[in-house]
Amino acid sequence: MKLSRNSIAPPRIEMMPLIDIVFLLLVFFIYAMLSLAVHHGQPVDLPQSSSAALETQEAIGITIQAAGLSVNLFVDEEPVSLELLSEQLRSKKTEKQDDQGPEVQIFADKTVSYQDLFQVLDRIKQSGLTRISLQAEAEGTTL
Repeated sequence: MKLSRNSIAPPRIEMMPLIDIVFLLLVFFIYAMLSLAVHHGQPVDLPQSSSAALETQEAIGITIQAAGLSVNLFVDEEPVSLELLSEQLRSKKTEKQDDQGPEVQIFADKTVSYQDLFQVLDRIKQSGLTRISLQAEAEGTTL
């Protein structure tokens, strides 16, 4: 029996499934990179700065929200009063034992008064933490 070679099509690589997989991987890696920027706090309207950079290391996050004449304070998304802030930070300091102590990142709303910000900074220093950074939003980016 003789087979006809003309009826057998040459093998070919289908490109559509390959393109689908490449786009799926692209979406996965974009989502993974965006999830590296972890902010343990409440949403606030941060001030803008041209030198703001993305922080990726683990730190204690303090959020200061403006609430009329007073402020709302959160330590890693847990509400706390100004009077109990230094005690809360001392307990966090013992949990996250490091050679230099944990870093404190302050996420303050841009409408928070200077006096309120300094009261929080005083409480942080009273708790024995010295690595403090004020967080800002990079210029040109919006939420």
